Amino acid sequence: MSKKPYFKSPENAPAPLRSITQRPVRFEEVDPLAIVWHGRYPSYFEDGRIHLGDQHGLGYLDFKRHEVAAPIKQMYFDYILPLSYGDTAHIETFLHYTEAARLNYEFIIRNSAGDITTTGYTVQLFMTFDHELLITPPDFYQKILERWKNGKL
Repeated sequence: MSKKPYFKSPENAPAPLRSITQRPVRFEEVDPLAIVWHGRYPSYFEDGRIHLGDQHGLGYLDFKRHEVAAPIKQMYFDYILPLSYGDTAHIETFLHYTEAARLNYEFIIRNSAGDITTTGYTVQLFMTFDHELLITPPDFYQKILERWKNGKL
């Protein structure tokens, strides 16, 4: 499968951070045809973000501790094959490096057979708890970027 990349990597950028997590397709997530209803995919993406974030100091509690929010600005899905009840969703998550005040996540979801079912991305921006948009990454994230760029993540 050939596709245009969702995000362009800056020159000399380190490789994306990557994680894989899995979860069963639950009965509550499927429609009468026993396939996952399209409105359930944001939670699959969230599972991927949580797994990757917790590995690298970018979890929800890390943001809270630093008094920073990261609301989703964009979310996009490419549906390729349906996920079905009884499948295990394998969620591969990539965080792409950027020095901008944003988080660029890309996702590949595979079924139990290893077939790609869905791809997509989210873009999150940084803001204070007072809803002030940050135009530069917060200090704690700047430190993560430095470690990432120096190959220490």
